Amino acid sequence: MKGPLTLALLMALFAFNWANAQTVNEMEAEKTAKQEELKVLQAELDELNGKVEALKTDVATLTDKLTPYPRWDKGVLGNVGLSFANFSDWLPKDQPNTSAISIGLTANAYINGDYEKAFWRNGTNLTLGWLKFDDEDNPDDVDDFQVSADAFNITSLFGYKLTEKLAISTLGEYRTSVLDGKFNNPGYLDLGLGATWTPITDLVVVVHPLNYNFVFADEVNGFEYKSSLGAKLVADYTKQLTSFLAWKSNLSAFLSYEGSDLSNYTWVNSFSTAVKGVGIGLDIGLRSNKQEALAAELDDNPLQSYWLLGLSYAISSK
Repeated sequence: MKGPLTLALLMALFAFNWANAQTVNEMEAEKTAKQEELKVLQAELDELNGKVEALKTDVATLTDKLTPYPRWDKGVLGNVGLSFANFSDWLPKDQPNTSAISIGLTANAYINGDYEKAFWRNGTNLTLGWLKFDDEDNPDDVDDFQVSADAFNITSLFGYKLTEKLAISTLGEYRTSVLDGKFNNPGYLDLGLGATWTPITDLVVVVHPLNYNFVFADEVNGFEYKSSLGAKLVADYTKQLTSFLAWKSNLSAFLSYEGSDLSNYTWVNSFSTAVKGVGIGLDIGLRSNKQEALAAELDDNPLQSYWLLGLSYAISSK
């Protein structure tokens, strides 16, 4: 009995292995056939993608040729931040009865014209903020609104195109505060000549080695502001990072040929999650100005900064 049983088991094992090997061979053959089919389809897909990209380029070129000059792009961006706080008999605080209100807003407007051989870019930025803190148990505290942010900037850049990316340009830029009697005190006016480079659609770089920085201000604490000749550098970048996040960055710097004490820069970044015009906005501003520090009788030149988080809105049109 053992002999026939063993033989039967061996035959069954051989039949199983043969069937399994045949199945593997069939799958290998099927895999090879599908790989060959995939190669053919991939080549056809690559050819179609190439044709699609070529058609997109042709359509963009024709659209550009059919769009008349001048071409205008204009819009308004803004950010409003509000904060309210009130404490009543809140004993862990040194001042248990207080109320506070913070209000801030930024507004950016632009209108840019593109001509066949020239361009004209204009923009303005306004940032204002107020803070009110009231200690209800102290009748002598200052409970009026106080200015916490105050900056105004307007620029106008005109350029004659040498190539699609390089132009001879002239720039006028004016900066000042507007509240508490600070309008044009100090005020800064830059006028200069040089070149503008647009390496990509979203970036504009201005380099003006011939620029005069006019400073308008009354004498403060015995300090007198000084105008000077220098170089002007401006970099402006605007990008729709995703469908719901936009970023605008502007750096404006003046490098005086008469020394770093007369140089200054301002760098403002704006982020917006606006969808259909409304969202959350964040504005961050950095500034360095040694003359302002000297007028305030400071030994060092601290980095000035502000930030504003709040409701944002965007309106634009072509």
